[in-house]
Amino acid sequence: MPLHVPPAPAPAHRSVLTALGSPTAVREARTPALQSAQGPLSPELPLPVHVLDHISPDDPAPCTRLTGWRFLIRTGERAVAAAETVLTPDGWAFSHFFEGPYVPSTERALRHAETMRTSYQPRLLSVPELYMLTLWLHGDTDADVTGGTLGPTDLLVPLAPAPPGITAHRPHRAADLLPVLTLRLTPASLLGTPA
Repeated sequence: MPLHVPPAPAPAHRSVLTALGSPTAVREARTPALQSAQGPLSPELPLPVHVLDHISPDDPAPCTRLTGWRFLIRTGERAVAAAETVLTPDGWAFSHFFEGPYVPSTERALRHAETMRTSYQPRLLSVPELYMLTLWLHGDTDADVTGGTLGPTDLLVPLAPAPPGITAHRPHRAADLLPVLTLRLTPASLLGTPA
């Protein structure tokens, strides 16, 4: 089943196109792959980026907050970098370019998700306290991307590099992975064990 990739806000897309057309923005970016790319660069596969700030053992459906949109920057057949946009008081604006392991890992996870039998709305979910990024496959393909409630049957695909003990690129139901994350994020004193 195909993924239902939500359209990015037009100002976010325009801000990335403007940055790609700016020699200064590209030259000052710490992305050698972007600077040395041959051929035209295009922003593709925009994904809303949500952050999971808090997980609680008694919250079966934790909420997230939308923090930006990420675009994979392609040249030819592959993504060489990514561009991030953020919401400012004046609207969506370009934030920065970057490269690294999450770019090919995101591309790989999206390719795998395209082969699944169920349709999903793809998002990215960041868990900053664990230095973890996942592809969030939201079960409601018509959902407003600004909404951030994780459904128990939503799938989370940890991107590489994943935290120790969590396998990258293995889809997990949110209901199964969230308790693992909760244990890692909950202080020992709250679990009743000595620190």
